[in-house]
Amino acid sequence: MVRSRNLMLSIMLATASLAAHAQAAQTAGTQVVVPATGEITVPNDQARATLLIEEQDKDKAAAASRVNQKMKQGIDIVKRQDPQAQLKTRGYFTYAVYSDEQPRAGNVNKPRPIVGWRVGQYLEVTTTNLAGLPKTVAAVQSVLALNGLEFGLTPASSKKLDDALIDATYKNLNERIASIARAMARTPADAVVETVDFEGSGNYAGHDAAPKAMMMRASAPAQDVVAEPSFEAGESTLTMRLVGKVRFK
Repeated sequence: MVRSRNLMLSIMLATASLAAHAQAAQTAGTQVVVPATGEITVPNDQARATLLIEEQDKDKAAAASRVNQKMKQGIDIVKRQDPQAQLKTRGYFTYAVYSDEQPRAGNVNKPRPIVGWRVGQYLEVTTTNLAGLPKTVAAVQSVLALNGLEFGLTPASSKKLDDALIDATYKNLNERIASIARAMARTPADAVVETVDFEGSGNYAGHDAAPKAMMMRASAPAQDVVAEPSFEAGESTLTMRLVGKVRFK
């Protein structure tokens, strides 16, 4: 009886071994395309504020003059509050303001008269002084309006995190190769990585979107005295995608 059980067990083990061997033999030389992703979330260390001045007047020169004066005042305030900030003026605009009066019958093609001019300009402020940002914005809002605020990472921080991001992505590739090997009744040692594409340029990988950043917008008119706003810099998530081509021995 015992001999019969041992014989039966031997037959079962042999059958399982042959089945595994047969499956391994079927996957020998198989090439597998393995996508992998790495992800790192870190606190933001840079802010980019967009400030705006806009004036309207019947006299175009008068409106432009006030814009020029207030923009200079705003720049001086930011420089005093945050000497290390990077400033960039952009988007100077001048638009005609037309009368709301509708043309009378028979004068449909007559253009509406110009009743004034809108003149404005934007100031972009980039800073790493996040602790002093509320004070800086409050001070400059006595002259300029806060039009937008974006938090993100400095180029230097992104570069420093590149090594960690590559390591996390390659680790994910190895983990996925090991899972695939087990599913194929193979061992990870049987897998040979032939190609690693960090660009993800093949049809099997899409393009990563730019890291998402928190956005805030405000368009309230400037006041003489403005209370300090509250900002939370939040975090940025950096992602990397690679594709590996693996061949099983």
